[in-house]
Amino acid sequence: MKTIYNSIKDEVTKHPKIQDSVLGNVQEWKRSHYIILSEIIKEELALSNELKDDKKFEIGNTISHITLQRFFENDYQDKTHNDLRFLKTLDKICIFLGFKDLNSYIHHIKNSVGGRELNDDNFSTDIVYKYCSTVFELYKNFPALKLEFFKDLVFDNSPFLERASEFSRELCDRQFELVTKNNRSNFEVFDIHIVTDEPEKKILETQEFWNLLFKVGETGEEHFVNQLNTQIYFIRKIDNVWKIWDNYNPDAGRLNNKK
Repeated sequence: MKTIYNSIKDEVTKHPKIQDSVLGNVQEWKRSHYIILSEIIKEELALSNELKDDKKFEIGNTISHITLQRFFENDYQDKTHNDLRFLKTLDKICIFLGFKDLNSYIHHIKNSVGGRELNDDNFSTDIVYKYCSTVFELYKNFPALKLEFFKDLVFDNSPFLERASEFSRELCDRQFELVTKNNRSNFEVFDIHIVTDEPEKKILETQEFWNLLFKVGETGEEHFVNQLNTQIYFIRKIDNVWKIWDNYNPDAGRLNNKK
């Protein structure tokens, strides 16, 4: 992800709207310059077709100058910059750059370097971070089941997608709804390391903390998930495309077992 992070910074500074503004003539940006940058991005996002519908309410259409200053001045850190809120900021910056979202930009970079990015450890770990963020978005949409969210991350007909679909569908049938008010539900991914790194297969081990509160339909019955566990991701290359093929999660389906 560090490679992507730095690439996005570079693309923003080269953007025509930035080059044609006072920012294009300044070597080192200060607070006042980030205020200008925030306004330029706001104006562009207001015109973006990507933010015409529900996505505008999901991720917003502005980025504060404080967030932008942190983005440009701070070094990349896995814990901070893979937080769901920051990923939404990256989505908006990528929309400003002319892409559908962060994932679309990642695919653009992957194709433009002719696949070299796939051999970088950061790309492998980025798949896991993006997957966990997508799972959280999936839960936020319950009881509607949006399995299409996984299209770019998990192989169709993979054992992983089959299992995830099965237990997610059951929770939707039971009218589970995720409580996100006041950041009540959240997650964190850390300590990722690559166990196996082969030309067509990678195995990653992670530590993940999930703190989730679900309410059930009209009854309001509450179900809590508060767990720290080790997960194993099996990532494969099929037809020159890398995606998740399988996953070992010792607590998968935990909510389904609660009657």
